[in-house]
Amino acid sequence: MIKTEWKTAEKYPDRLCDLLYPRRCPVCDRPVQPFGGKICRECEGELIPVTGPVCMKCGKPLRDEEEFCQDCLIREHVYDRGIALYTYGSIRRTLYRLKYAGRGEYADYLGEEMARRLGRRILAWKPDALVPVPLHPVREKKRGYNQAALLAGVLGRQLGVPVVNDWLIRTQNTRPQKELSGEKRRNNLKKAFKIVRDDVKLNTIVIIDDIYTTGSTVDAAALECRGAGVRKIYFAALSTGSGL
Repeated sequence: MIKTEWKTAEKYPDRLCDLLYPRRCPVCDRPVQPFGGKICRECEGELIPVTGPVCMKCGKPLRDEEEFCQDCLIREHVYDRGIALYTYGSIRRTLYRLKYAGRGEYADYLGEEMARRLGRRILAWKPDALVPVPLHPVREKKRGYNQAALLAGVLGRQLGVPVVNDWLIRTQNTRPQKELSGEKRRNNLKKAFKIVRDDVKLNTIVIIDDIYTTGSTVDAAALECRGAGVRKIYFAALSTGSGL
């Protein structure tokens, strides 16, 4: 009997885990219905993908048929181009729980959706690796994980692209960007990142993050990567704000 149970657990580890610790829906945060899924069937339409005209630089949704959002018209970014999956307004509560309430399990569904909806464009860039935006060790220890790394892990497995987690690190435990605006965001991240491995040479990378707002975080990370010889730098974010 014990041997049979062990074989069953070995054969169906994910289902057994779901039985013992029911997976939470990334929208309503209740146990997923029907059982065995990663999001409630009735919640699937709550997360709104970015559609329609978008900024040709950062991928923010636009109201009019313009090429660039207001931010990209007045500011030169370090990265080459970026895309995002969801509108921030539709995923705001999900993001909060993912980052601050220990709901790392959400990354399974969200990372798969990034691969399904953004994968073709990411692969068209022919990246050598996906690089998640790193957290400072103090913050990552407190949170228990880096949500960008979780998303990148799922995305990388789905697309067959390597994920480099220990190449770019965060050396400064900066204030949360959501507490700042404009120039203060950029100053907050000056010299916040550092490449610590000289045995990894990358030509094209895709930076992975959970949210894109002004681009200060991606730019700061991209600047350090440029200094290491990376020629093409793109980003893929789980969510983004409006480009107006």
